[in-house]
Amino acid sequence: MEKRRVKHWACTAFTLIFFSTGGLHAQIYPSRPINWIVPFPPGGTTDVVARVIADQLGKELGQPITVDNRAGAGGSIGTLALKRATPDGYTIGMATVSTHAVNPACNPKLGYDPAQDFRPVAALATTANVLTVSNTFPATTYPEFLAELKAHPQKYSYASTGHCGGMHMMGELYKVAAGVSMVHVPYRGAGPAINDLIGGQVPIMFDNLPSSIGHISGGNIRAIAVAAPTRIASMPHTPTFQELGLPSVNDAAWYGVMVPAKVPDAVVQRLNEAFAKVLSTSTIRQKLLTSGAEPARDSSAHFFGEIIQADLRRMRELVRQQGISLE
Repeated sequence: MEKRRVKHWACTAFTLIFFSTGGLHAQIYPSRPINWIVPFPPGGTTDVVARVIADQLGKELGQPITVDNRAGAGGSIGTLALKRATPDGYTIGMATVSTHAVNPACNPKLGYDPAQDFRPVAALATTANVLTVSNTFPATTYPEFLAELKAHPQKYSYASTGHCGGMHMMGELYKVAAGVSMVHVPYRGAGPAINDLIGGQVPIMFDNLPSSIGHISGGNIRAIAVAAPTRIASMPHTPTFQELGLPSVNDAAWYGVMVPAKVPDAVVQRLNEAFAKVLSTSTIRQKLLTSGAEPARDSSAHFFGEIIQADLRRMRELVRQQGISLE
């Protein structure tokens, strides 16, 4: 009888060890805190979306979620850190059009492959983009703004959240579509750029709406146009680029979660289920809407993967057509 007990215990122990990398791991995951890399500085839209979700996500998973801002190089520094993380599900990362479409399109030597080095977990949200100006800029409407740029080629500069980032691409798309000239000034994220816009050090900015909306409503900067399917309810007098005859500038930004490529299927599924549940709660949805973000209509990993691949193809074509490079 004693030998049977020993044999049974040994088999059970083997089963626990064997399945710790697979099915059983998913049942006990997570058993410690999770680090959520946000590859942009605090205060930007990517950071805002992550922080709206993080606390409730931690409650859903039963472990604390630490938001880890690792800014630089248009989001590629934090994304490289995610690639190099242990593939156990305890390091997750935010992905944006900049990190997983624009940066790879601009820089073939980036150091990561958006398709091969990561696994999509969940789509989280989309946001409108916005063209804003400082309060000292001599225009309050889009016709006045366009006339000012046309009258003074190369006089004005515009800020973005980084060279070869999503908002840089939006600025270049706008220049081509509107037939104007501006000088690009890249920043290390939305927070520093907005501070200089408010201070008048840079007159124009292209940004994701959530990181700018508080400053717009507070009267610190002025909105000229938005990239959105329809006008924003809190900004009813601000036209969309579609209305202005500039449909190529009217694309929304997206945000989602990735993990290193070798994270087990069961862990990805557990994370996706947790994100889906959090995104379905009315409190989180309202917080995202208040911040200027629209909750994803489909949070599945498959849907998010398709979004990434479609935008990667589009950005590669844009970079080729416009001769944009990292240099």
